[in-house]
Amino acid sequence: MDRRRLQVGALLATVVLLLSSAAGWAAYPERPIRFIVPWAAGGDTDAIMRVVARGLEKDLGVPVVVTNIPGASGTVGAREAKAAPADGYTVFAVHDSIHTTFYTGVAEVNYWDYTPVCLITSTPSIVATHPLRWRAMKELIEDARKRPDEVKAGATLGSTSHFFLALIERKVGARLWRYVHYEGTAPRMTALMGGHIDVAETNLTQIDKMRGGQMRLLAIATDKRHPEARTIPTLKELGIDVVYAVNRGLVVPRGTPEPAVARLEQACEKVARDSAFAEAMRLQGTDVRFLNRQQYTFFLRENDALNKGLADALGYRRR
Repeated sequence: MDRRRLQVGALLATVVLLLSSAAGWAAYPERPIRFIVPWAAGGDTDAIMRVVARGLEKDLGVPVVVTNIPGASGTVGAREAKAAPADGYTVFAVHDSIHTTFYTGVAEVNYWDYTPVCLITSTPSIVATHPLRWRAMKELIEDARKRPDEVKAGATLGSTSHFFLALIERKVGARLWRYVHYEGTAPRMTALMGGHIDVAETNLTQIDKMRGGQMRLLAIATDKRHPEARTIPTLKELGIDVVYAVNRGLVVPRGTPEPAVARLEQACEKVARDSAFAEAMRLQGTDVRFLNRQQYTFFLRENDALNKGLADALGYRRR
């Protein structure tokens, strides 16, 4: 009988502990959330994630403070996010570079070092050139074939802007450019417009600069012409079978309590379903694409395999 009483007492204590824990998380969040963006202020990811942060603030009822931690193709911020307390008060903005930097040996962290929350946007990649260089993609490819060491391509080495241009080289079957490293989109676009580089990956966030004559957008990496840029041909219609986009989502440090992850996922979905957010993303040249944490986990696994295969095919090896 005493043994049974002890068992019942232990069970009751466990139930009380679980209930008190659940009650404690019912008020989450209770203080500001740190939102790490591993890229420089003013770039594409920074601009998009600041809109996401405002939406999260509105739903969560606490400040969501964007902290830019650039460096090493996003790796410096990734390390800090991984090492942060798993208490629900650190969120990390990721995109496909979480895979590319790992498989090129730039980073030692990958998506499995975090707990996925949601995918929220997808941004198609575009080939951009200085406005005085080439008028069409065909001209660029033909010229680059003849003098690959002279055509300078700006990219964040080991990241999506690098893989996109390298994928074009692979599909064309020729070495085309000499890569020049820039940490993030903003400095890369500044270099392109200033004539310091000849070509770079960009997206529809730069369409106003195209209309203003500051750069030329030669081809977009979508299946069909994008409704926001119907004058820009796709790479596929030009005979280069490349479809490519930068997919952005949110993760948290591994070990973050389930109630916090669930609450953040719920807030992400509300942001993604908001028509004002869709309009803001349209102005950013970005498509809203929401996946919940289960779907996003599967997406990350599949995308990781894709990028590993591409890195292998391009001759990259982890050190």
